[in-house]
Amino acid sequence: MLSAWLELDGARDTIERWSARSGLDLLHLGTEADAEAIQDTALAQPLIVAASLLAHEHLPADRPGDGPVAGHSVGELAAAAVAGVLSPDDAVTLAAVRGAEMAKACHAEPSGMAAVMLGDPEQVVAWLHEQGLEAANRNGAGQIVASGAAEKIERIVAEPMEGTKVRPLKVAGAFHTGYMTSAQDALREHVASLSPADPVRPLLSNADGEVVTSGAEYLDRLVSQVTRPVRWDLTMARLSALGVDHTVELPPAGTLTGLVKRELKGVVGTATAVKTPDDLRESR
Repeated sequence: MLSAWLELDGARDTIERWSARSGLDLLHLGTEADAEAIQDTALAQPLIVAASLLAHEHLPADRPGDGPVAGHSVGELAAAAVAGVLSPDDAVTLAAVRGAEMAKACHAEPSGMAAVMLGDPEQVVAWLHEQGLEAANRNGAGQIVASGAAEKIERIVAEPMEGTKVRPLKVAGAFHTGYMTSAQDALREHVASLSPADPVRPLLSNADGEVVTSGAEYLDRLVSQVTRPVRWDLTMARLSALGVDHTVELPPAGTLTGLVKRELKGVVGTATAVKTPDDLRESR
């Protein structure tokens, strides 16, 4: 994930600093660790935020006060740094705490997630509730992610709602549900030591897609987010309402760009997924 970016000026020093802050060898994880190792959410989350912020530091013509910024789930921590609520150092450190605590919560009891494709969104959500599951990610573009007890996830995979397709996801547990309550408590304790600034550009929240103008409120929402659904559908709707006609997705990129292209077709003219330094030129 990081190898190509380390060729940029100062990148290696930055990663080494973030490694010290997070207590993780991000340099090794981002260049030498195998895919199975970094699927551990305790490692994946700080690595994702580090990759996003490393790329952001090298975006061309990026100025405070430019367009809106939003993140999906752990991506909201990177968004907080991009918008000036947190320093990049604090954002990566917070991601390490979040990942470690969510990994612990996943070990408490068997749980999981599955992607539900197609179907009417409200009918899918109602059906999931009937199955004892939560619609943890309402991603728009015909995709909702179910979250809950492992046996219930297995059941909807085997017996999907008519007109839908259900695919199990390789995740550690039921993120964005009450299964993550212990992680939420630990995260609340950690953020109490932080001093957030107010955003310097429009900063959208996954909770409801609204623009948050208070850094303290955004941190509160980050804490609550680990047990609440991600409303990426509402976030994209707000981007459209704000007049956004082009988007840039920071690494590891691709998934959100695909959702934007499908959901905001005819609204967003250019959607760029920055996967390598070569893609930076296209993000202008």
